[in-house]
Amino acid sequence: MTDTEAAIILNMLPQVGPVRVRRLAERFGSPSAILGATGSALRGVEGIGPEVSSVITSWEEHSDLKTELSLIEKAGAHVVTQSDSEYPELLKEIHDPPIVLYVLGHLEERDQRNGIGIVGTRRASHYAADAAKKLGYQLAYSGLTIYSGLARGIDTAAHQAAIAANGRTVAVLGSGLSHIYPEENIPLAEKIILGNGAVISEFPMATTPTKQTFPKRNRIISGCSFGLLVVEAGLNSGALISAREAGEQGRSLYAVPGRIDQPGTLGSNRLIQQGAKLVIDAADILADLPMLFATPPDLSKSRPRVDLSGEDLLVYEAIGDEPTSVDTIISKSALPAATVSSRLLALELGRHVRSAPGNRMIKLI
Repeated sequence: MTDTEAAIILNMLPQVGPVRVRRLAERFGSPSAILGATGSALRGVEGIGPEVSSVITSWEEHSDLKTELSLIEKAGAHVVTQSDSEYPELLKEIHDPPIVLYVLGHLEERDQRNGIGIVGTRRASHYAADAAKKLGYQLAYSGLTIYSGLARGIDTAAHQAAIAANGRTVAVLGSGLSHIYPEENIPLAEKIILGNGAVISEFPMATTPTKQTFPKRNRIISGCSFGLLVVEAGLNSGALISAREAGEQGRSLYAVPGRIDQPGTLGSNRLIQQGAKLVIDAADILADLPMLFATPPDLSKSRPRVDLSGEDLLVYEAIGDEPTSVDTIISKSALPAATVSSRLLALELGRHVRSAPGNRMIKLI
């Protein structure tokens, strides 16, 4: 048995978890050695009582390694442990780093220290979605990797913006890789995997999403990042869990201001009151970094260009003189929905078009 296989087993065992595995590794040195230890030796480690030691020594009763490896192979995924160079260095620094990461795509060296988390409500207002698109595009264009959770709303906008900027983005799931959620974002996940980043999870392949798994994944988004940007969040938003995790991990915290009369912005506005840096442009975040990045495009001053070509031109010409629905644009351009979505975002950020209520688009020239 390899150390990676042993780590997969430990990750599947009930009642064990990252903190206990870290303590066990400090005593025994490797995942394989942990599984090979006697019950009495295991119980000599802080936090390892009779029940947990019994689970570890009888691991074959609690995990099915053969089936798990088959699922990993079938999905085209791979597993990285804390001893692998692909495992994010910043993530190792948190209190409870994942025992393993299941990965679709690849985590690159530039994702290691140049990550920024972007989170927010699933029920994003038009204003918030636009802010996530603008900031996600600028930050990815400037060389940062965008970490988010592939959820509806702000997460989706952030991932799409990074792709439109030809940048890097990593989606952290609250489920196993065999159950990408929500299903409507499977095409987005595939686009990330095929060239723009990675989709990752700490959960065994067949894990389905629950109310417990989503909060757990939030610490990974902030843990992989030097800072966390909250775009829009109500007082009960899961994004505030991510913000709390970021604070406990010593990460920088940023927030986009929202209207004071909207319940959906009370959480993010409160974060600013409590010390999060108010963000209106990517430069507000880049100014905090010691490293040098390309200057982000000043989208507020850029002017529409007419030298479009390829898919951008097809999508642009599919928009009529009046506000045009995205479904109509897909039909007229004869392009896949995912391609139209990506190119519309690029056109919008390039000031060629703008979005309108009702999932419609308007030409600016």
